[in-house]
Amino acid sequence: MASSAKKRAVGLSENPQESDSSSDESLEEDEDSTGEGSEASEEEIDEEVMVDFEAHTISHNDFDGIRKLLQRLFLKAHVNTSEMTDIIIQQKHVGSVIKQAEVPEDSDDEDPDEVFGFITMLNLTEKRSVQCVEEVKELLLNQCEKSSGHSVMEQLEKTLDDTSKPVGLLLSERFVNVPPQIALPLHKQLQEELSEAERTNKLSGRYHYCLMISKTCKEASKSIPARGGTPQEEYMFINAEEEFFYEHAAIKFHFSVQEDADSCLSGSWSFEDVPMKPFRTVMLIPADRMPSIMDKLKEYLSV
Repeated sequence: MASSAKKRAVGLSENPQESDSSSDESLEEDEDSTGEGSEASEEEIDEEVMVDFEAHTISHNDFDGIRKLLQRLFLKAHVNTSEMTDIIIQQKHVGSVIKQAEVPEDSDDEDPDEVFGFITMLNLTEKRSVQCVEEVKELLLNQCEKSSGHSVMEQLEKTLDDTSKPVGLLLSERFVNVPPQIALPLHKQLQEELSEAERTNKLSGRYHYCLMISKTCKEASKSIPARGGTPQEEYMFINAEEEFFYEHAAIKFHFSVQEDADSCLSGSWSFEDVPMKPFRTVMLIPADRMPSIMDKLKEYLSV
């Protein structure tokens, strides 16, 4: 049974449930379609379907959906996504899942309560001794040293180890074709929940930093000139709104996940067949910059 809706967000999506299906499932569908049926399927792929989404309180029924989205974020990295999902579910006062608002009775959807996305904040400082948190920290510090050098890694490690200034891991994951406009009400809801949790002492303290791990990609052979003529990589954020967080980050770096993923994005997508390399972009954002980020989200995502 679905939990009560907290807020509704309306978005235009191209069959969002199908967009994150595996390539094997897509192949099976192609093999089953022949003649006129195949042509009809191609037409359906190009259709845009209006879908109503609702934000619900996270419940135990959402375990599989949240874990799958976490697995898409961490891929083959040694991170216990099941343990992380348990922690997310236990935080009943913070976080939301995205579900389809109304599923027609004659719909072919097998699971009307399927999770299309979620948002939450994990207290890395409070949970620092938990296995999955230790694994995330080790992953990020190793990748930071490889991409940005030892001094930046030490700065990040010092911030993560400072128990007087809590760090929250902001997780905002969703299916590829769920529109970015849905991010605005979700982030607003999360900020309100964090403020209420702090007021009622459900949080151990105010967050001083927000840590994000974003899915990004870039063209395999493209770079843009920076000041001074030095080539600079051009990254595209899969969740487009996360670029606003990047602009305000005090520490930021990228690392490739090409060996862990078959493609940059899951599901049906194309940039005119331009080869893309998948990355993860890590950002450490001071909490006092969140109001400016929220203003940007409101400016660009309001409908």
